[in-house]
Amino acid sequence: MTTESGRIERVQVKALDEVLGVPFKVLDDGFVRVIDYMGSDESIVQAARVSYGRGTKRVHEDRGLIRYLMRHRHTTPFEMCELKLHVRVPMDCWRQWIRHRTASVNEYSTRYSEAIDAAQATPPGEWRQQADGNRQGSQGTLDLDRGGQLSGAEAELQEKSRQVYEARLQAGVAREQARKDLPLSTYTEAYWKINLHNLFHFLALRMDTHAQLEIRSYASTIGEQIVSRWCPIAWEAFLDYRFHTLQLSRIEQAVLQALTSGNPDEATRVATERGLVSYGPEGLKRNRERSELEEKLKQFNLPTPWLEPH
Repeated sequence: MTTESGRIERVQVKALDEVLGVPFKVLDDGFVRVIDYMGSDESIVQAARVSYGRGTKRVHEDRGLIRYLMRHRHTTPFEMCELKLHVRVPMDCWRQWIRHRTASVNEYSTRYSEAIDAAQATPPGEWRQQADGNRQGSQGTLDLDRGGQLSGAEAELQEKSRQVYEARLQAGVAREQARKDLPLSTYTEAYWKINLHNLFHFLALRMDTHAQLEIRSYASTIGEQIVSRWCPIAWEAFLDYRFHTLQLSRIEQAVLQALTSGNPDEATRVATERGLVSYGPEGLKRNRERSELEEKLKQFNLPTPWLEPH
């Protein structure tokens, strides 16, 4: 924003300023809070219009322009906004988080300081079962009796590992070595600074229903509690054109075109020819790409011809 004197003032977002430094609770002892930010929806628009040249008339409304940028993947203007967060997160969840290498990170060091005396605990009703068709996913939960046994064993393990850790410190063992048997459920903290474009990529992956529940909880909190306050127009565009969009491959488009034209046999032929549909001694072979297509067909209330009785 430029004042009458020509001085440029820092962009301020009142809705985000109201929660600046306020921790949003995640899991049992984690949190996310905003430390600082740069830019706003207005900054995205300003950055986009700079490239048009000074003489260009302001034709589009801000919302329309931001939605156009998101829709057509013009990403640079979104990089003009940055967010700095302070997060407290279990180490196993942090391992996934840190895979996003597009942020600046400074993590709490257990070489310089004692490890945080907190570990994520799992309630009896929240022990998830391994998914049958997804090696890295889960489905359903264990019964409460079995879950209670696991939660009790978890508490004993966490308490014992902490006692061993503190005993090592008292014996004079270096912090960098004493920490080696702490469980991955131990909480760590970090400052995490990222621009809005890369943050949207993080949220698109980690808010997805296929993401692990724990990191999904953090991502949803960041998106719904922070980004929605900070850049509400960009957040809306992200939800409409990135998060809730449905991507169709060339094969899927051909199948949908055949089905909507009333030609299920052609849809089956396309899927078979492209390797999505094939049969073995036990019937239709498992194919993840085809399963994903079948889920999309359900969303359009379209039949799955290769599953229909002939």
